[in-house]
Amino acid sequence: MSALQVEPYAPDAGADAPPAAALELRGVHAGYGRVEVLHGIDLVLSRGSVLAVMGPNGAGKTTTLQVIAGLLKPTSGCVHVAGFHVNDVTPEVRARAGVCSIPEARGVFPNLTVNENLRVFTHAGDQPYHVVQERAYSRFPLLGQRRAQLAGTLSGGERQMLSMCRAFTTDPAVLLIDEISMGLAPLIVEELYRVIAQLAAEGIAVLIVEQFASMALKVADYAAIMRLGRISAVGTPADIADALSDAYLGPQA
Repeated sequence: MSALQVEPYAPDAGADAPPAAALELRGVHAGYGRVEVLHGIDLVLSRGSVLAVMGPNGAGKTTTLQVIAGLLKPTSGCVHVAGFHVNDVTPEVRARAGVCSIPEARGVFPNLTVNENLRVFTHAGDQPYHVVQERAYSRFPLLGQRRAQLAGTLSGGERQMLSMCRAFTTDPAVLLIDEISMGLAPLIVEELYRVIAQLAAEGIAVLIVEQFASMALKVADYAAIMRLGRISAVGTPADIADALSDAYLGPQA
């Protein structure tokens, strides 16, 4: 199935209808074998906005990302990307259609240099190598200083920067980021989130899964709280502050 063959989802759209959301999940159930992890997830992500999905370990956050990326097929419900129904679309086709994933495990090739990693990344996108280089080193000047260095010798923060450069190989509609701050120094996390805010300002829809909320909420337009495979609250960061505290600490007397 090619990107052009994905079924449009626009049951009520007229000539004057607003553009479809960049990403929409409607009643999504999913799991592993007989164990259901997601119990009816509803989410909408608009172009140029940042949505932070937060919650304790085991809430279903990473499973939600896997469903969106096409790595796990929902057992029921629908996933729409830019108005297209993509439940049966492979991860490769979703990537070509504009879904870009930045994995938690710092998905770089340790035995290749920074330059060589960028060249490998371009095989999954449509941007020439020199454009990807320019984007990467203008966003992360420190990587430009390390361009001939093996990725395996970079610090954890530098590897996360390099992993984020996957977003520069295409012009993605939706950027999925999993636990970007895990194990990193606050100054590095701040720089990574600065780039996330820039990408959103350029019109990219960004969905961030985070366990540690403070930095994510500084750049998020909206936040969703997950507990036990369900969305328990959605709103602006100010709206969900009390619900977020309850999600991690339990209701306070």
